[in-house]
Amino acid sequence: MFDAAAKMPRVSVLMYHQVGHFPKPESHRAVYCDVSRFKAQMACLEWGGYNVIPLTDACNGIFNGAFLPPKPVVLTFDDGYQNFADEAWPLLRKHGYPATVFIVTRLIGKPAKWLDDGKQARLMDASTIRSLAREGVNFGSHTLTHCRLSQLDRKEQRAEIMGSKSELEDILGKGVADFCYPYGDYTPGVRDMAAEGGYRSALTCIRGAANFASNPFEIPRKAISYGDSLFGFFWKLEMKHARKDSSSHNPAHVIQGCSFNGKKEH
Repeated sequence: MFDAAAKMPRVSVLMYHQVGHFPKPESHRAVYCDVSRFKAQMACLEWGGYNVIPLTDACNGIFNGAFLPPKPVVLTFDDGYQNFADEAWPLLRKHGYPATVFIVTRLIGKPAKWLDDGKQARLMDASTIRSLAREGVNFGSHTLTHCRLSQLDRKEQRAEIMGSKSELEDILGKGVADFCYPYGDYTPGVRDMAAEGGYRSALTCIRGAANFASNPFEIPRKAISYGDSLFGFFWKLEMKHARKDSSSHNPAHVIQGCSFNGKKEH
């Protein structure tokens, strides 16, 4: 895969969470993107000649040898916040950009209770999810409860991975192909379970270009943080390609690329 990756355009899968109007955060900066900066970033993609493509096309290009356009970018949004519908999607529609949003199925329409910053922004309800799906948004699973999968037993892991897929498919009335590990927290066993569960891909918090995934269930991304200037945004697109993760330093073989404890972020 790494030899093939060297011959194809670098695919930047960008990772967002909330988009909106926020006071300057003291921590968890990767959870927020000011809407004015988001607007400028989307314009930068158009101005810079980037091709924003669906996650499906990126996976087909990287793993199946399908055509990839020059300067390909994929836009992903974790957790399914209501502000995606209110703030991000209108700007994406203006540019004609596709996006994938990962949903925590047992918390649909409820606050994001795992956030410890006191804000606990509300997640989209089922009606909003269905409406956005009709407008072209791709939805993937982000487990039932936004748990740390490495800390669960196998039965619980299976329920979170497979159960969330089934619940989201019931809401959408169609198959769900993509999965995202909450906190970027998973083990080789969790990865294999996602592969066995009928998903096409699983996205991580490992940093780097998606081309450097050794398989479709460990796809790296590039996190966009509250403090990213346009220069920083452009730098991530053009230069931050090398894969960077901390799994080699974790004796329990738990792969963790991000957290919300203020010590390590996306």
